[in-house]
Amino acid sequence: MQSPFLKLTGIGKSYPGVLALSDYSMEVRPGEVIGLVGENGAGKSTLMKILGGVVSPDRGTIEIDGVTHATLTVLNSMNAGIAFVHQELNLFDNLDVAANIFIGREPRKFGLLQLVDNDKLHAMVQPYLDRLGASFSASAPVASLSLAQQQLVEIAKALSLNARLVILDEPTSSLPISEADKLLQVIAGLKAQGIAFIFVSHRLDEVVQACDRVIVLRDGRLVGQLAGAAINHDAMVKLMVGRDLKVAYVGPADRPGEVALSVHELRTACYPFQRVSIEFRRGEILGLAGLVGAGRTELARAIFGVDAIAGGVVKMDGKPVRFSTAADAVLAGVFLVPEDRKAMGLVLDFPISENITLPDLSAYARSMIVSPEAERVQAEKSRGDLGIRAPNVLARAGSLSGGNQQKVVLAKWLAMNPRFIIFDEPTRGIDVGAKSEIYRLMRGLADKGVAVLMISSDMEEVIGVSDRVAVMRSGWISGVLDREQCSEANILKLAMGTEEVTALTD
Repeated sequence: MQSPFLKLTGIGKSYPGVLALSDYSMEVRPGEVIGLVGENGAGKSTLMKILGGVVSPDRGTIEIDGVTHATLTVLNSMNAGIAFVHQELNLFDNLDVAANIFIGREPRKFGLLQLVDNDKLHAMVQPYLDRLGASFSASAPVASLSLAQQQLVEIAKALSLNARLVILDEPTSSLPISEADKLLQVIAGLKAQGIAFIFVSHRLDEVVQACDRVIVLRDGRLVGQLAGAAINHDAMVKLMVGRDLKVAYVGPADRPGEVALSVHELRTACYPFQRVSIEFRRGEILGLAGLVGAGRTELARAIFGVDAIAGGVVKMDGKPVRFSTAADAVLAGVFLVPEDRKAMGLVLDFPISENITLPDLSAYARSMIVSPEAERVQAEKSRGDLGIRAPNVLARAGSLSGGNQQKVVLAKWLAMNPRFIIFDEPTRGIDVGAKSEIYRLMRGLADKGVAVLMISSDMEEVIGVSDRVAVMRSGWISGVLDREQCSEANILKLAMGTEEVTALTD
């Protein structure tokens, strides 16, 4: 086993009223992949910021190649070969791949104007892409790349900085299974070349697949490490939350009721030549699966009135309706919890209370003036009902963890008595404990007679939560699975168009 090139000893960091990291120690060796897992607020982000030189620890030491530092600067971190690939990619989509990788470090032509030498730039970048097995060139526009390909651009950028340690923050959270597998193969290849990784993810099956050892944080403290064959889903979850926690199917309290909403031969702007027909029943959670790009989110946006439909009919309670805007849908009791909660579900600089009441301000107004007290009362009720963890309802929505932000998005709709609600990737970037709470909330809505549509790329989630599963492929519904047919193999067959599905047997 090689000697560690990076050692943290007794690292601690506190904020007013919050112990973010306590007496934390770790070592990183060349060519190892370390999983870093924990619930939101466990201390993962603080650790990453300390390694990146963004935050200074209050105590402890950082040793790099035998040299001890009390803290790092961003430049120290970069010079030491520590690179980051963040969950929200930091790329300029109006530039090509090469320009993104060497932004601010471009080779220049001789002369008065010092223009960028594009030929030399592309020649410098192409070997990094070849090393990653990329299928695109250095001159490809970033805007034309898939999300998985953009991840490779970020990793190539790290390699161009002579990275020895690459920290991947939720690298597969927005990727379909096939693309996530390719990324894990890239990590394995770079590991063989001596590059170390810290792999931060809530997708625990990928942590099992990719990592040599796993570090588990809870409430800012190291609560355990797993290595080799000891790394498994249940062991990680138990350390993370201090108890066993599984995604187990819970059936509806009653048989699904009448059809709440249906679409007949609906055509979206993204897939104008494909027709979608499906029914959503009261008291049922219908899972919508499929590969990224299959048209799931586009279907949700069309139903909700965000995007215009190219054709077809939407019916509620058997009567045709047409939602020209999202406001029309909201008035009818049709709500959407969007895929990107930060960009489309919340006003991050607004307090919790104002986010919850924003869609229905007239309900909290007196003589056309919104009552802050009425907003506070509703927000406090929602906070108690949903278990929103925050200092108070005046806290900024942007200051909350992902799970609590999702609860705020849900709270604003629950205050308006939903009839049909769409959850688009409801647990993306959320820890396992918060996931379990979201699942219970969804089931509670269904048990109250709400029709629930859940769009998810997480196969375990789809199978573990849904009463039925519809599968989309290239803009159309390729099949609907009853509960007894719900298996990963059957969903993938429908998503990829390979074989007919089969019923499960004991």
